[in-house]
Amino acid sequence: MAGSSLLVLIDDIAAVLDDVALMTKMAAKKTAGVLGDDLALNAQQVSGVRAEREIPVVWAVAKGSFRNKLILVPSALAISAFIPWLVTPLLMVGGAYLCFEGFEKLAHKFLHSKAEDQAEHAELVEAVADPAVDLVAFEQDKIKGAVRTDFILSAEIIAITLGTVADASLTQQVIVLSGIAIVMTIGVYGLVAGIVKLDDLGLWLTQKPGQMAKSIGGGILRAAPYMMKSLSVIGTAAMFLVGGGILTHGVPVVHHWIESVSAGAGGAGFIVPTLLNAVAGIVAGAVVLAGVMVASKVWKALKG
Repeated sequence: MAGSSLLVLIDDIAAVLDDVALMTKMAAKKTAGVLGDDLALNAQQVSGVRAEREIPVVWAVAKGSFRNKLILVPSALAISAFIPWLVTPLLMVGGAYLCFEGFEKLAHKFLHSKAEDQAEHAELVEAVADPAVDLVAFEQDKIKGAVRTDFILSAEIIAITLGTVADASLTQQVIVLSGIAIVMTIGVYGLVAGIVKLDDLGLWLTQKPGQMAKSIGGGILRAAPYMMKSLSVIGTAAMFLVGGGILTHGVPVVHHWIESVSAGAGGAGFIVPTLLNAVAGIVAGAVVLAGVMVASKVWKALKG
């Protein structure tokens, strides 16, 4: 009897772990769109910090990210337990924000002049080079900004993950949400640390005596800026795909229409939902950005 009970327990644990593994894979796949932008944003946030301080700054932001998730994960579990109807609206808000942020990136060159971007970059370079500048305060400002950015992106990741496991048991929700929070924090900031030190690695290799090392180092130095640009482009595209997918899935009429269009598209049916989600994401982003700009102007006018 005890043996059979133990076997039943083991079987139950195995089933839970199998379900957790499946849901974690699904959640990781759905949140991958946020991660490309998360990587690019955080790598850009710590740019401008002196080389020897890059890793300590990334570590400080990573600790802030863990603190963010210590707030977000219990909050998500509480919502799922007591007000589960709020999960879908939160997902819709998160999807709309993703689309807004993606469209804002596209519209940046029209909303900000090249002179403004150059002035901001020059100010950053001057601040780092000036020995009179309090670098501790400068670093703290960079860290606070990166942690604020992380909180928003982490909230999106947790909301998407919660939507994936909303119907699961509390145990499975705890394991999946905690696992996603830990793994993605380590993964994101491990990669951010690698990205911000790529140029140092390239420079180190170019100073080695072998010709192969010099060639590899030179290649890394040339590729590093393009890698950052690629991450930003991929992250922006993923924002429209993921955000648009969340919004269309949350509106049954639109979701069923996309399914019917895909079914009638024949061999191209697999790509149609992706394209339509992207279009929906771009449109939603444009609408939200327009609303934010109007609200901002009204607020400024009211403040006089």
